[in-house]
Amino acid sequence: MQKLARCLGALLAVLAAVLLAAPAAAQGSGETVHGTLTYQDAPVEGVTITVSSADGEEVGTATTAADGTWEVPVPGPGDYAVVLDAATLPSTAPGVARDTIETTVNPQQRKVVLFRVGTPESGGGEQPAPSQTAPSEGGEGEAPGAGTESGGGAEAEAGDDVTATAGNNRFLQLLISGVRFGLILGLAGLGLSLVFGTTGLTNFAHGELILFGAVAALLLNQAGMPVLLAALLAAVLSGVFGWGQDRGFWRPLRKKPTGLIALMIISIGVSLILRYLTQFIIGGGRETYDQYTYQDPISIGPVFVTTRDLVIMGICLVLLAGVALALTRTRMGKAIRAVADNPALAAASGINVDRVITTVWTAGTALAGLSGVFFGMIQGVDYLMGMRVLLLVFAATVLGGLGTAWGAMVGALVVGVFIEVSSYVVPSELKTAGVLVVLILILLFRPQGILGRRERVG
Repeated sequence: MQKLARCLGALLAVLAAVLLAAPAAAQGSGETVHGTLTYQDAPVEGVTITVSSADGEEVGTATTAADGTWEVPVPGPGDYAVVLDAATLPSTAPGVARDTIETTVNPQQRKVVLFRVGTPESGGGEQPAPSQTAPSEGGEGEAPGAGTESGGGAEAEAGDDVTATAGNNRFLQLLISGVRFGLILGLAGLGLSLVFGTTGLTNFAHGELILFGAVAALLLNQAGMPVLLAALLAAVLSGVFGWGQDRGFWRPLRKKPTGLIALMIISIGVSLILRYLTQFIIGGGRETYDQYTYQDPISIGPVFVTTRDLVIMGICLVLLAGVALALTRTRMGKAIRAVADNPALAAASGINVDRVITTVWTAGTALAGLSGVFFGMIQGVDYLMGMRVLLLVFAATVLGGLGTAWGAMVGALVVGVFIEVSSYVVPSELKTAGVLVVLILILLFRPQGILGRRERVG
């Protein structure tokens, strides 16, 4: 009992350090609106930006520094209009796509607002980046790789920074977006699939493990840490959080033993606790990282993609390949497969089943946290992002074969590509529903999933 209490105390300490330290550090500076102005990846200096309150009263003015950064303190939470004076742009910049952005600042928030420097567009300019939007009233917003749940508002799709064109080029554009989304989804689904394979637990808190990584990186970034270092540290903290969960209460619950239905219900409770604790910490709006939120796309043949997206896809490919090799070539990987196949026989063969399961929890949560950082870079971070992506993670792992790592990877690619490419022929509001219909049809003919094993029932 004392050991359980110590583990729970360590788990709470990790939560307190990650979720409370950064807001406490930022509390002294109060609410601000800030951003970085760039053109073709180069900072734009000397541009005047003015922030006004909802009633039109000027709050403050800032001029972009040599590195393109600017910041305006605001008197408190509320709605503000941020205006860029296009007359102060240098001659090298052709203009700004949208010179006025309306945004909402939450308590103790350093709100990021990004202007896109380029040729001004007719019809009111482009839709704002995720940093300029917040979930609609009631907390609904955009899912990663999907349209708005309510069907209204600006749609922040998985290809936000990818320029769409007509005809075959648009199809290729959607295909690239789908591959990117599928790779991140595969990274997120590995932990869910491996935990199910080794313990039989259907973890409904897995979405909040994805959210944990995104929020940890956000808070570290808001405390002044560069995004890349924050992402790495967030993955480490996520792994520690996964280890603490297993040692703190999942392992003791397995020892009882507790039924799988009861464990599943407990996971739902953990999900709700983490979700609303996150809302308490970061508020109900959408936050973005200080870097890599928007980049000008580069041309690769007939398609356009950002450097950020290429790096994300490369990291995902390396990690997915590394996990596949580790499961087949290392002793721990073979032990994980043995426990997933038959825990009792694995224990009788001398394998430390508890250590294997703890390793799965640690590595799976670290990968989930890193995928959350990637989702946050593309979509922004809000407290509901884990709940929205969880359904797609479940769809990917079930489609590929629940309990198999390779199935999670294949299923995620299928789901990601289908979601994006389907919007080529159907309204974007229906693309998530379409993949679930395909999931049902495939499971009718192959209940075990694409790479799952047949099991005797009854």
